[in-house]
Amino acid sequence: MTQVQPTPRIVSAWFPDLAMDRWRRIVSQQRTLPDDTVPVILAAPGSHGPVVHALSAAAKALGIELGARVVDVQAIHPDLHVENADPAGDLKLLDRVALWARRWCPWTVRDAHDGIVMDVTGAAHLFGGEAAMLRDMATRFRMQGLSARLAMAPTRGAAQMLARFGPAGAVCGADDVAAAVAPLPVAALRLEVETVRLLHRLGLKTLGLLMEVPRVALMRRFDRLAADRNPLVLLDRALGRAADPLNAPPEGQRWLARARLAEPVIDPVPHLDGLAEDLCAQMAGAEQGARQLRLTIYRVDGEWRSRDVALAQPSREPAHLLRLLTGKLEGIDPGFGFDLLTLEALRAEPLALHQDPLDGARDAARDVAGLLDRLSARLGPQKISWSTWTESHLPERVEGRVPALAGKAEAAPVLLRDRPVRVLMPPEEIAVLYAVPEGPPARFSWRRVSYLSTRHEGPERIAPEWWQDRPGTRLRDYYKVEVQGGRRFWLYREGILGDGRGGDPRWFLHGVFA
Repeated sequence: MTQVQPTPRIVSAWFPDLAMDRWRRIVSQQRTLPDDTVPVILAAPGSHGPVVHALSAAAKALGIELGARVVDVQAIHPDLHVENADPAGDLKLLDRVALWARRWCPWTVRDAHDGIVMDVTGAAHLFGGEAAMLRDMATRFRMQGLSARLAMAPTRGAAQMLARFGPAGAVCGADDVAAAVAPLPVAALRLEVETVRLLHRLGLKTLGLLMEVPRVALMRRFDRLAADRNPLVLLDRALGRAADPLNAPPEGQRWLARARLAEPVIDPVPHLDGLAEDLCAQMAGAEQGARQLRLTIYRVDGEWRSRDVALAQPSREPAHLLRLLTGKLEGIDPGFGFDLLTLEALRAEPLALHQDPLDGARDAARDVAGLLDRLSARLGPQKISWSTWTESHLPERVEGRVPALAGKAEAAPVLLRDRPVRVLMPPEEIAVLYAVPEGPPARFSWRRVSYLSTRHEGPERIAPEWWQDRPGTRLRDYYKVEVQGGRRFWLYREGILGDGRGGDPRWFLHGVFA
């Protein structure tokens, strides 16, 4: 008996305002959004300065175009509200939406930078039909704060074109593809600008007119173009004459251990041992180690509570994970009890199998990582930090602080060997009581205490970093000064007389030597 293959059904979801929708959702959690009447644009870096990346409805009404220079648009519309775009964040959101959309079908993939494609073959009847499925998708996308245009067709190309240039919620049958896409412009094929311009000069402005042209003439005209830019090849794919498979990426590996209980309990501690061993066994088979864990308890009243733990290095030692988790259970409310626990590795990194040395020597790096894990779990990840270094001439820009769990420790630059042990942030201005023509002040006052200089070393001149400092920033002359009593300070003079960048030079104390 021959089995009839079902007709492919592809859904294309286009998010025309993805960047603006995501910006609204993020900003609404931090501050009040501008009024709907205020024109808002999102700016992204361009070759000649920031360009318009996304527009609000009020900005579209003003006729502002995507890709225009922000300075040119602001000159015409001074009341324009400009925010920074985040194209990388938009793509990450789109990847998450593509995985989230697998509630409708098992095959989903991101479509360029503003849409997703779903192969819903054989799944529409689960949602009441094809039209009902599209309505359910539009509703759920709207609940997530995303405005979407959807279309369904037998091919990916036809669905993409109908979603972007056809009527909203279009459903195209297997025998109606040519008639459905015929009124659409040739730009719906996602051709290059030069190709679209050439077709317009030839009088071919719609796909219907393009389909009437003899294939030999089209192939002769565009035979040098690649397949993904050739209008004839793309049209054949959209009409189903050429294969255009949907290659959906597999869902990422999820490391999760569960403990289902026969009856509700109050204390999760007795069950953590089995969870940790199960999770570590799963990760050992793939030579992975956990960098971030989440313990979740599911209460009988339908509520759930979770605790997160971060690690300095990937680990799959059950005893170490148990020590970290046990300290995070204080204050967790079990309610009337819970009957399900899960332990998940939210972030995993490669961790090869290793054997302890035969001499019994301990691994210092692993011991330090374990100590950082315990301190961070007890005090909080922001309390344990170390230095990060940046190449800069200005002392206040050289050193930064990052959480110890966020990166690795770095060796200090050689330049810091001549720097004081304690650097004041920001530098504190001192009062010069007795100045000399050259060198540091002979007497100065800092924090209401007067000091008499006995000897000094310098100057060390540090010029402004012109690539990031504001115009008019003055240079600095640093001196190591020893005062009466033996204390040593690090002073600098900001500016010199006659530099044309301000009045008299000012003196600051920037550090204290040991």
